[in-house]
Amino acid sequence: MLKFGRGVVKCRIMILILGIALLFPAAIGYVNTRINYDVLTYLPDSFDTMKGQQILLDEFGTGAFCMFICDGMPEKDVAAVKERIENVDHVEKVIWYDSFADISIPMKSVLPEKLYEAFNTDTATMMFIIFDTGTSEDETLHAVQDIRDVSGEQCFLSGMSAIVKDTKDLSDQEVVIYVLLAVLLSVLVLGLTMDSFLIPFLFLASIGMAIVYNLGTNLFFGEISYLTKALAAVLQLGVTMDYSIFLWHSYREMLQSEPDKKEAMAKAIAATLKSVIGSSITTVAGFIALCFMTFTLGLDLGVVMAKGVLFGVVSCVTILPSMILVFDKLLEKTRHRNLIKEFPKTTDFILDHNKIFALILAVLVIPAFWCQNHTKVYYNLDSSLPEYLPSVQANAKLQEEFNMGATHMILFDSQMPSKEVHAMTEELEKVDGVKSVLGLESMIGPMIPESMIPQKALDIFKNDRWEMMIITNEYAVASDEVNEQCDKILSILHKYDENSLLVGEGPCTKDLIETTAWDFKVVSFASILMVFLIIFFVFKSISLPVILIFVIEFAIFVNLGIPYFTGTTLPFVANIVIGTIQLGATVDYAILMTGRYESERCAGKSRKEAVWIAHRTSFRSVIVSACSFFASTFGVGLYSNVDIVSSLCILMARGALISMAVVLLILPSMLMLFDKLIIKTSLNFRKAKITN
Repeated sequence: MLKFGRGVVKCRIMILILGIALLFPAAIGYVNTRINYDVLTYLPDSFDTMKGQQILLDEFGTGAFCMFICDGMPEKDVAAVKERIENVDHVEKVIWYDSFADISIPMKSVLPEKLYEAFNTDTATMMFIIFDTGTSEDETLHAVQDIRDVSGEQCFLSGMSAIVKDTKDLSDQEVVIYVLLAVLLSVLVLGLTMDSFLIPFLFLASIGMAIVYNLGTNLFFGEISYLTKALAAVLQLGVTMDYSIFLWHSYREMLQSEPDKKEAMAKAIAATLKSVIGSSITTVAGFIALCFMTFTLGLDLGVVMAKGVLFGVVSCVTILPSMILVFDKLLEKTRHRNLIKEFPKTTDFILDHNKIFALILAVLVIPAFWCQNHTKVYYNLDSSLPEYLPSVQANAKLQEEFNMGATHMILFDSQMPSKEVHAMTEELEKVDGVKSVLGLESMIGPMIPESMIPQKALDIFKNDRWEMMIITNEYAVASDEVNEQCDKILSILHKYDENSLLVGEGPCTKDLIETTAWDFKVVSFASILMVFLIIFFVFKSISLPVILIFVIEFAIFVNLGIPYFTGTTLPFVANIVIGTIQLGATVDYAILMTGRYESERCAGKSRKEAVWIAHRTSFRSVIVSACSFFASTFGVGLYSNVDIVSSLCILMARGALISMAVVLLILPSMLMLFDKLIIKTSLNFRKAKITN
């Protein structure tokens, strides 16, 4: 490693030139990486809901669909708006009354009463807009904007594509602010904790380059989720800042015994590389655990962030040392005393009261676990968006005027006898919450034979293999009621056609709920197992992995349990993402202290003396690391109007501080309490033949 360090020092100018040059292709890759704003597309393709959506797209040209409300407009004007919408690129069909009968014929005289009331109120009428592209495809989102442009203030566009469009616009507006907030708060923290005014900016420059490389190489994946895009830079800054701090501290320490700054930096790189590799492994393990999710959003975030950590390590031992040597004179001119001093009396207090802190852990661990298991979560994605957005207002209008929640589509055998179709339709209409069943049979009613239906209308609902119906209902997406309703609808469908499919945001969200419940168990187990094995091989101990993971898991329970008391509802990915990231990123605090405890204990120190030295020497590093992570995420959490981003950042920021507090206050008591067990179950201790 020393040879590598000397190579970096020798090639420092070339490294900086190459690093800057690589920013250009990385920036091009970043700009050309497609962003997916629809998280439901990350459900496995094997699910029936996803198969049904593909069938709708392939065989009916039916991709996304939206509900369009015209409020207080004469039917003639509504027809004119409909015509303009039909001319919008990628609008495949617009289903309204005039799709089945001439507008000169009064609706009430043609439509069955129940169907008329489902699509009309005293002042408003509703139509379905069907696109020939998928929910979150770029063409659909452009079409949503075009529809808004050609319709007036009395019109409201509701549906998943409208939500995705508004999510995209809001996220794109805010993502730059996320980075600026993370940078500003990180500079503040580093300014207080470092001994140079310039070094924080060099840290951020090298990490910033690593972030650009990471985001640019996402081009090879084709696309990433908007959540990954929003969090990647902030998270990478938070979890890799430690590496830069390690290098700087190691360099300053080497200068005390090595007057040649180049040789001191080479030795610092070698020392940092050894410690950073060990530290980064647990962080990477946390992100890799996300890849075990069936819901592939975890794979998206996990791979991008694991890659980001690796870029952070490389940048820390190549670009940052080169910058430090190039700007050496300026660094010396901007040196200042540390503003945060040592707190030896704090260590004395914590160790003197170690039994009390152990008792606190014993008393709180079960309630904390219970609370985090009972914190409410939401799956309805539009509930995470501000009320002023057009799609949110449209959804509210839909609920207010039509008492309408989720909309489903069903697919069944087009050769099913008409008699069975009528019987199935009647059963579906009786399901709790169903407002209407829109299909050929329901639209023609008893007055019009199918032979009189225009071919254009027939093509909307039927082809040689499948027939389609649209179900509207009163229940909201992701509610218990709509999930039960989906089960009842499927049981009716399968009674008539075992190959029939139920499609839509409601059924997809039901799949999402069931999938993430399983994913939480799998990812938690995977992250704990990987971190356990890492600690096991680092310390060659059976007991230490259990103790360290238990301590950090307690911090995670507290973090995710707090919303239970505050009445906060978390996004559905919170438990999975926070559980793995907080474990992987903050278990390093515990490893740092435990490593020093091990070395002091093996050197012959007593139990209390070894823990005292470990705590005092780790105290500052743990605080700086936790505060850096806090700084990079807290500002984003306060600012973001996208609740899923805001909630995750607040949880990560709070989690860093809670993990810091637990490691500094409770871990010493665990090491004191289980000292004899640790010695007996750890190979390194047994080799040292510790007896006291």
